[in-house]
Amino acid sequence: MNMLSKFGNLSRRPSDPKVVKSGPKALAPSDMVARKLGWFSIALGMVELIASERIARALGIPGKEGVIRAYGARELSSGILSLSADRQSGLWSRVAGDGLDIGTLLWAFRHDNPKRDNVGLALVLVAGVTLIDLLTAQKVSARHARGRRQPQDFSNRSGFPRGLEAVRGLARKDMSSPASQN
Repeated sequence: MNMLSKFGNLSRRPSDPKVVKSGPKALAPSDMVARKLGWFSIALGMVELIASERIARALGIPGKEGVIRAYGARELSSGILSLSADRQSGLWSRVAGDGLDIGTLLWAFRHDNPKRDNVGLALVLVAGVTLIDLLTAQKVSARHARGRRQPQDFSNRSGFPRGLEAVRGLARKDMSSPASQN
């Protein structure tokens, strides 16, 4: 039995899930997909920040480089959050960002856009990633959900294992014993 499984459950509430094992194999498949989506989001965000002009040209929306850079910053933050302990928030922010991306691409999918075919392809790709993001966010949220419960009341606890009455006067007894006179 390793140290984590011995002491991993000490500060947890009885309703919290137990730490049974740790390490890479302890992750559920949805957690592993969440990790990969986090790294994908960071890579995509970097591309959107660095190559916003090329992306705008490829989609036929020149002059929207600032929007693409803002979306890149959003992707970076979503990716970092998806890799953190609060991966549910990161995944749901990815889903919300996908909605923004789809809205922007639908705006660019105009008949007068000479790059309309590129926008259509981008819409299909973003829709596919949105589906993966949505399913992963649902699974991770369900796996790591904590039920709504009342805050625990510790007002009746003293911090002394045998209670306050058992320790009253112990300091005085110690001071008056012969061993403490040395």
